[in-house]
Amino acid sequence: MLSTSTQLFRLSQGHLNLLAACPRKFQHTYLEQLTAPTDPQQEEYQTLGSRFHLLMQQQEMGLPINSFLQADTQLQTWMTDFANVAPEILTPDNDSQTFRDSEHYRTLQIQDYLLTVIYDLLIADQEKAQIFDWKTYPQPPNKSYLAKNWQTRLYMYVLAETSEYLPNNISMNYWFVQAKDQPKNLQFKYDTRKHKQTEHDLNELLSNLTNWLEQYHQKGPFPQEPASKKSCEYCQYAVLCYSQTNNPVEISSQILPNIDNIQEVSL
Repeated sequence: MLSTSTQLFRLSQGHLNLLAACPRKFQHTYLEQLTAPTDPQQEEYQTLGSRFHLLMQQQEMGLPINSFLQADTQLQTWMTDFANVAPEILTPDNDSQTFRDSEHYRTLQIQDYLLTVIYDLLIADQEKAQIFDWKTYPQPPNKSYLAKNWQTRLYMYVLAETSEYLPNNISMNYWFVQAKDQPKNLQFKYDTRKHKQTEHDLNELLSNLTNWLEQYHQKGPFPQEPASKKSCEYCQYAVLCYSQTNNPVEISSQILPNIDNIQEVSL
């Protein structure tokens, strides 16, 4: 039983993705709070992504958005294109019994960790629940890659665990508003098998994290990915890892992440 004095470690899908990719990078980023110089273009994309999220939240709440659209032609284009492709999302039926909530926040405790999710939009009726997430980078990733991403897995898992919806009645919908030609939707359907697999993988990852944290408090570092991995060439901590190992790392001159793979931060 958890002691009342124990402080829960809050984790998001971003933490889980980093833990799964490279535990040592998680250590440098979140425990030691080391940061790389901010790339101006990356910062500009993140700001624009945040503004679009705020725009969609304003729209869902029924607040005026004309000032946003008039001030930014990019946002105006995205909103117009999205309204043409998916008008039913932007124009809810006021007489419907459907539940809708933007920036919907949920938490779930597993072991000594508090998992947090924020759905850009949740639409649910008596039978099914749909999670929506807005993406503003140009190129949608490979669908099989996105299916393995902890955002997809955690978001549906938490909803199934914190509601009465069966896994088979839950779906995750990504909308890429800057996709080529017109906004593109990638949908993922959940089921009991995926739920059990996610539960197993999640508990395993969190158990590992507990062991790594105990090791870290004893002055032992988190596990490090093999230097032979190509991802090390583009990691901002490659120089630090190189100095702590005998395995050489060929560091790319472009150690900042590809802007197309950066997920905008939810408000």
